Amino acid sequence: MSDTLGYRGYIIDLDGTTYLGDQPIRGAAEAIAELRARGARVAFVSNNPRQRREAYARKLRGMGIAASADDVVNSAAVMAFWLREQAPGASVYVVGEPPLIEELKQAGFDVRDTGPGADFVVLAFDTTFTYDKLKQAHDAVLAGARLVATNPDRACPMPGGELLPDCAAIIGAVEGATGRRVEVVVGKPSPIMLRAALSRLNLPAEHCLMVGDRLETDVAMGRAAGMDTALVLTGVTTRKMLRESDLAPTYVVESIAQVPALRRKR
Repeated sequence: MSDTLGYRGYIIDLDGTTYLGDQPIRGAAEAIAELRARGARVAFVSNNPRQRREAYARKLRGMGIAASADDVVNSAAVMAFWLREQAPGASVYVVGEPPLIEELKQAGFDVRDTGPGADFVVLAFDTTFTYDKLKQAHDAVLAGARLVATNPDRACPMPGGELLPDCAAIIGAVEGATGRRVEVVVGKPSPIMLRAALSRLNLPAEHCLMVGDRLETDVAMGRAAGMDTALVLTGVTTRKMLRESDLAPTYVVESIAQVPALRRKR
C-alpha cells in the first residue's frame, strides 16, 4: 500500500533532474527506490527526442535505477502517438536525429528525405542541423506542410553547467524563414505529454507529483493540470530565475534526493 501522506504517482524529468549528461544526480537512485518501496508508481519524462525509450531505460538501469521502456515517455514517442491520432501513415520531413526518424518509421509514417510534398514537417533537437535541412523544411512548409515540433526547450543542461542549444533554436530558424508558426509542440508543457505520462501510471493528475528542473515546462505542465510540483535546482533553473518568474512550484528542493520527504498538499 502506498504512503497516504505522499503521492500515489511521480512523473519525474530526466535531463537536469535524474541525471546530467551521463552523470546521475547524487541520491537519485536511492530516492526513486524509496518511492517505489512505498508502493508509488513512477514514470520518467523527457523532452529530448535524441534517443529511443529503451536507450533511456538502459541508461537509467546503468545508474542503478530500475526502468523499462514502458516507464519512459519522451517527446519522440509522444510525437509518434500524436501523429497517429492526426494522420496515420502520413508523409513527414524530419529536422531531427536518427532515433526520432526511426521512431516515426516504426510507427508507420513515410519519412521523406526531402521536404516538398510532405504532409508534416517535424522539428526537434538536432545537433546535425544544416542549411539544407532548413531549406527542405522551408520549402515543405510553403508548399502546405503542417509545422509541428517535439519540444519548446531553449537549452539542454549538461555537466559542468554547459547548455546545448535545443529545439527552440530550430523552431526559431524555420519560423523565421517561413513566417509560419509551429502548430503543435507535443513535449512539456503540452497536455499531450502529460496525458501520455498519466496513462503510463494509470492515475489521475491530482494524485501525482511532477518533479523537474524547469519552470516553463515541468512546473507549467503540472500546474496546468492541477498537480503539485517540485522544482529541483540541479538543472536549468536557478534561485534568481525562480524569484523573477510568475510560475511558483509547490516545492523547491536542492535535488531529487529530497523528493521522498515531500508530502501531498492538494
